[in-house]
Amino acid sequence: MLPPRVLYSAALSLALNVALPLCPAVAASNMVPDYEVKLLMNPNVVLDADHKLNSTVLATFNMPTSVTKINVQFMDTNSKEIYNNGWIARIRKTEGDKDFELSYKKRYAIDNGNINEALYKANAEGFDASDKNYDAQIEWGYQKKTLSITNSKTDSKAGYSGMDLPSNSDARSLLKKNVPGKMNNWLYPGWGLSMLDNSRKYGPVLAKRSVGSWSGMTLYIEVWPILSASGTGFDYIVEASFKTKSETTASAKHDELQAYLIARGWFVAEDSLKTQLIMERY
Repeated sequence: MLPPRVLYSAALSLALNVALPLCPAVAASNMVPDYEVKLLMNPNVVLDADHKLNSTVLATFNMPTSVTKINVQFMDTNSKEIYNNGWIARIRKTEGDKDFELSYKKRYAIDNGNINEALYKANAEGFDASDKNYDAQIEWGYQKKTLSITNSKTDSKAGYSGMDLPSNSDARSLLKKNVPGKMNNWLYPGWGLSMLDNSRKYGPVLAKRSVGSWSGMTLYIEVWPILSASGTGFDYIVEASFKTKSETTASAKHDELQAYLIARGWFVAEDSLKTQLIMERY
């Protein structure tokens, strides 16, 4: 099988040079994304001495003191060839879940807020509405938006319990077993398997999620302890988020939540760089 970009370039060339008056090909429509708004909170203000959300934040968003633990690691080559080609291979274990969640995610930068342009580019590379194996989402940060297209699977491996994540060799095995065709054939047939064969873990990071409500929306706040640049401690990333299927709602509530956090002195005017920091520091 030819890689998606080669296939679609060939199809475009054929369409431009060959007339098909009787049965013109109908291009598949773009994927329809949902939206996840993510805004950063100041860890120095919203966390207590134990790096947990303080009582004021919990009360404000009607959150219990209990949290859900999420253990996350990424797999990539030493030179980060998967990440540098716009893909992410992630293994996650959520507290209470029996199996590992495997995510294969292709990301597209959204320039000048033009979501449709990113969706058209993804369509040209094989991600369209006809493919039900992938879900599209707009990750909407402070200023930056990103289109993420994800293939998610679950699998298990003997010998692990609780929040444990698999070793390098077991992680490679799980991801290779479930790798989707589009990733495997991205640059050439077997590219994905080749990259995973030479991958190692980035992480793990044990995040903690609190769930509450704000303005009629389910609100999530996650605390991510990410290894510091010096490697001697941790930087705490605190991210508030909500999901919606409506772009209009995402836009309006993004600005409302930002104003709400600013008014309380809790806001950090930066885009979240969790994945980038993990890929740089582990």
